[in-house]
Amino acid sequence: MFSTKKQIILAIVSLLITVFAFAQEREGDTIQTGVIDVVKPYTPTISDAFKVKETPSLDDTDTATKKEVKYNIFSFPVASTFTPAKGKAAVVDKAKKVKLYDNYATLGVGTYTTVLGEAYLNQAIGRDQVFSAYIGHHSSQGDIENVLTDNGFSDSKLNLNYTKKDRDYSWSVLGGFQYQTYNWYGLQQPLFNQATADNIDVGHSFINGYVGGDITFQDAIVSSGSVFYRRFGDDFGSGENRFKANAIGTINIQDNDVDIEVFTDYLGGSFDKAYAAPSQLNYGNFQVGVAPKFQLKEDDLTVDLGVKAVYLNDTEASKSKFFIYPNIAASYRLVDEVLIVFGGVTGGLNQNSYYDFAQENPFVSPNLFIAPTDQQYKAFAGIKGKLSNTMSYSVSGNYKSEKNKPLFVNNDITQTSEPYTYGNSFGVTYDDVTTFGFAGELNVDINRNFTLGVKGEYFSYDVKNEAEAWNLPELKASLFLDYQINEQWFAGANLFYVGERKDQYNIPNLITPMSGVVTLDAYFDANAHAGYHINDRFSVFVKANNIVGEEYAKWQNTPVQGIQFLAGATYKFDF
Repeated sequence: MFSTKKQIILAIVSLLITVFAFAQEREGDTIQTGVIDVVKPYTPTISDAFKVKETPSLDDTDTATKKEVKYNIFSFPVASTFTPAKGKAAVVDKAKKVKLYDNYATLGVGTYTTVLGEAYLNQAIGRDQVFSAYIGHHSSQGDIENVLTDNGFSDSKLNLNYTKKDRDYSWSVLGGFQYQTYNWYGLQQPLFNQATADNIDVGHSFINGYVGGDITFQDAIVSSGSVFYRRFGDDFGSGENRFKANAIGTINIQDNDVDIEVFTDYLGGSFDKAYAAPSQLNYGNFQVGVAPKFQLKEDDLTVDLGVKAVYLNDTEASKSKFFIYPNIAASYRLVDEVLIVFGGVTGGLNQNSYYDFAQENPFVSPNLFIAPTDQQYKAFAGIKGKLSNTMSYSVSGNYKSEKNKPLFVNNDITQTSEPYTYGNSFGVTYDDVTTFGFAGELNVDINRNFTLGVKGEYFSYDVKNEAEAWNLPELKASLFLDYQINEQWFAGANLFYVGERKDQYNIPNLITPMSGVVTLDAYFDANAHAGYHINDRFSVFVKANNIVGEEYAKWQNTPVQGIQFLAGATYKFDF
């Protein structure tokens, strides 16, 4: 049908062309009269359609008939006792699924009448809320040899935390309480004897309570914020308040994201009396600052460019000062993860507090001078990377300059009615100190069944006013080891080495005052533990501390306990 229509169209077009051409030819001729051409109009017809046969008929009368083909084999019976077994799919060995519990409780007892107990409780409330609590206690009666007074200690604490997660943000609140007791047992010997010690109550305690919270936002200008308040004091009338708050956000400047931290830190407190005078000691420092930082990334290079500006107001002295510190860091991947070079220059105004001093040295007296430390700069550089998939390393050096760096020093021996005036307590002195440090670290992690960490540090100090960098070691080294022997047995160890330190003693009330420098020997402390998992819930353990048995003195006149053993058990459970 389509072919016929095409033929018709072509015929019409041809006819029109012929007529048009004929008309053009006739236009120039003289009109002839008496001649009439009659043309019969074209009447197209459509022929009948027919279907082509798909299978043509064959006229060959000699077509051969297809013959049947038969196949035969030559077979004979064979005797066989084989019986095929049913097929079975191969089974892949699966590791036993480890049952994880949300809660645990531990209790241990040991020599020197040591008691160690702790419990962690975690409870989910719905799909997006979690409440957790930690309770811990560690105490010992002491019984250190060649010590004239009680030398036991105790440390009890309670920490609470509540977390809630929403679609666009998450927040948490926390709070806690801690009660610690210690003894100023380091009386200067042989200057004092047992008769003097029997008339002194060297016990003292610290009380610590805190609350705080933080919040994190998703896809917001302000990404996170936090607040924290702590009240710390002792049983000698000392009290300290500290409040900290910060917010971190991101702003866009000319298509570049700049991270900005805004922070404030208030510290205020008082001591009932000074060390050598009955007058009260008050202190207060208020800081507010801002720290913008811009990060630049290009291929293997990452650079953080920032600055920190801090305003300090000494509320007691009514003095103010403004500080600006660098905050620059960079890293470059020379060989993927194998070799990374890093370096930078940072600084900051460090807020010292009575709480921090007491946690580092529990034998401080309740009359310290509290002031912030101005770390003008800390320049550092080094290399780090991976030697293999299970081994990483880091080697670095740094040089820093600090004004008003706190140094612990043995208090003067004044023999007053206060129990901490017998050379058995420590105060804080400040000096301008520059420090060069060098450190190396190696970590090994094999299938999480074996972990090993080794670290060594060297320090060199230069002080401006003091005779020595009191109680600061030149060498420090540590080793940590954890080994999961099999599903039941586990073991671990940690070793510490601290080099020599310098301290002083001063007896001003004698007819001929005495003073001098004391060298504290280096010490090595080795600790180990081993345990056995009876089942998924219950395990037992043993610990040995100070295995060498050396009654070294971390601080002047305060020897530690010798070798200690402790055994206990841990129970895991769910509510």
